[in-house]
Amino acid sequence: MHITKMHGLGNDFIVIEGQAADPAGLARDLCRRRLAVGADGLLLVEPSEIADVKMRIINSDGSEAEMCGNGVRCFARYVYDKGIVKTPDMAIETLAGVVKPQLIVENGEVAAVRVDMGIPSFAGGDIPVLADDPLDFEVCGLRAASVLCGVPHTLVLVEDLEGADIDGLGPRIEKDPLFPRGTNVNFVQLVDGHTAHMRTWERGAGRTLACGTGATGCAAVLFKKGLAANEIDMHVQPGALHIELAPDGRAFMTGAAEYVFEGDTKGK
Repeated sequence: MHITKMHGLGNDFIVIEGQAADPAGLARDLCRRRLAVGADGLLLVEPSEIADVKMRIINSDGSEAEMCGNGVRCFARYVYDKGIVKTPDMAIETLAGVVKPQLIVENGEVAAVRVDMGIPSFAGGDIPVLADDPLDFEVCGLRAASVLCGVPHTLVLVEDLEGADIDGLGPRIEKDPLFPRGTNVNFVQLVDGHTAHMRTWERGAGRTLACGTGATGCAAVLFKKGLAANEIDMHVQPGALHIELAPDGRAFMTGAAEYVFEGDTKGK
């Protein structure tokens, strides 16, 4: 089986063309770190009847995600570089709807990818979260806010990000009964109105180095609550994602997408 390993600010994926007979089993098989290729998930390239191409995201535990911000940047670069989609502006079908990335090409190389992430929703039924006010509620003894940005995200503001108990609180919040479909959990330290630092516990993948939907959703929450401007750099461990919030509520995410290696491996 031919694979391509890519990452978006350390959030890493195995890209495979064509439909897999057992995508959940394949993800669990290939994503094991130290025992296999290792990744946060698989990105499956499939044909689409409503867009240029279809992206399926299979988490490392075998669950399927609706959308992935870092994944869609990697996916967009892959299908452009491989000639599957010929233009730098494209439409990609996901379980969260059609996403429209724009490749920033410099000297013939993809330097970054800007993605129209749609309009984040703060409605409890959309996220979903069983809270009277999705922008201000308590979970696991912490004040939190939730948003749907393709997938559900929950933000917890902290004063000391390095001291936050991400590995302990992340899985507890992810599976708390307040979240019928689970939630991604983002611990955010706000520096100023244009800068924040973030660490993420991802639903179905555990702790990851970056999360594009999380950065976008958290930026939208911070802006909605009057804590940040409509443009903010969300810093994750390997770098930063630039988030812009347009007057109509649409969110745009810009960041890198890099190759790690290509090769052949045994798979189910």
